[in-house]
Amino acid sequence: MFDVQHWLVSLPPIAVYLLVGGVIGVESMGIPLPGEIVLVSSALLAATGVVEPEWVATAAAVGAIVGDSIGYAVGRRGGRPLLARLGRRFPKHLGPPQLARAEQSFARYGVWAVFFGRFVALLRILAGPLAGALHVPYRRFLLANAAGGLVWAFGTTYLLFTVGRAAEHWLKDISWAGLILAVLAGLGSTWWLRRRAHRVEAADGVQAAEVAPDGQVAPDGQVVPDGQVAPGGQAAEVAPDVDSIRAGNGH
Repeated sequence: MFDVQHWLVSLPPIAVYLLVGGVIGVESMGIPLPGEIVLVSSALLAATGVVEPEWVATAAAVGAIVGDSIGYAVGRRGGRPLLARLGRRFPKHLGPPQLARAEQSFARYGVWAVFFGRFVALLRILAGPLAGALHVPYRRFLLANAAGGLVWAFGTTYLLFTVGRAAEHWLKDISWAGLILAVLAGLGSTWWLRRRAHRVEAADGVQAAEVAPDGQVAPDGQVVPDGQVAPGGQAAEVAPDVDSIRAGNGH
């Protein structure tokens, strides 16, 4: 994050605003990019007076709302095949397990998954395309998308801006300590905004289970090949050994 912030200092303010909106917008379309890191770095930069916090927040909100809307349109047109292609291209971020958890969140919480998904990296990337692929009504999606984008962008920016200004005032003679304190406070401030959303993701992850081709699932949701012991200590179902049965009958 320090490298990002140092790089942003070298840019003119208008370029910082465009970068914030562009990175967050592309991330919201379904492409994994460090949108949150760029927003946090720009908000802390605003505390030093290099850029204006209201324009950082506005750029982030516009990027989030527009990017999610484009992602919704692409997802509605491309459907599940598009999500499958994204999963193959970005297996670490958008693979089948991540997609399954996101779908469960939508099935369980509806458009609220769009609102709270803005505070979770996984749903922040998938919310738009997934809502389009699932044919969520656009008006409901737009309302949740706009509300989540505005709360996330302005809340994060002004919270970090306030913390950064306070740290600069109190610790102006200890600049490094002030910067570290501002970063730690910024990380802590996002925790309480994302707490409920992370609980939702964790609950859905526990319920998800990968089913093997022969339909066998380990007790903890992990697939185990025939004849191997599951992590929970229970053996998966094993087909009888035909040769052993025949040998026994021969006796």
